[in-house]
Formats: sequence, structure tokens, C-alpha cells
Amino acid sequence: MDKNKKVDWERISFEIITKAGTGKSQGMEALYKAKEGKFDEASELLKEANKSVSEASHTHMDIVVAEAQGIQHDFKVLFIHAEDQLLTTQTLLLVLEELIQVYKKIS
Repeated sequence: MDKNKKVDWERISFEIITKAGTGKSQGMEALYKAKEGKFDEASELLKEANKSVSEASHTHMDIVVAEAQGIQHDFKVLFIHAEDQLLTTQTLLLVLEELIQVYKKIS
């Protein structure tokens, strides 16, 4: 990230929020499929969810790396909200993966 380039906080924030939200929706859909005993579909949805969250994480990491390289940022509340959405989705996916394993064991 160029030190003289201004960060487009709105674009970055909405990109993270959108990708994290997509991952959250895919994760929940995976849980619903597992509940129905459709474990292959659940597994595929979890892969898609993790891919969406990974993309959001990369966008987030670009900002973190830039700051580690000495670029100072004036953070916006919207970006903090985006971080919150990303981190809660990452945690949710971990829990959903475990719940799906429980459904597999009891089916």
C-alpha cells in the first residue's frame, strides 16, 4: 500500500462486510443442510463460507500489514464494524463445523 495513497475506508469496509456476511449465510445454510442429513451439501457450503471469509480476511490483512509497515491510518467506525462482522463470522464458522460433526455422529 502506497504511503501517499488515501485509503477508501467505505469500499474496504463494505467489501469485508459483504464477504463476511456471505460467509455467515453460507455457514448457516450448511448447518441447515447437515440438520437434514445432507452432509455433502453441508461440506460444500462450509468450503464456500470459508472461501468468502478468507477473501474478507485478505482485505482486512492488507490494512494491518500496511500499518505494520509504518503507514498510519485514521480508522473509521464503519471499518471497526466490518472487523466485528469478520471476527464474529470466523468464530461462528468454527462452531458450525463442530455442530455439523455432531449431526453426523447422531445420524
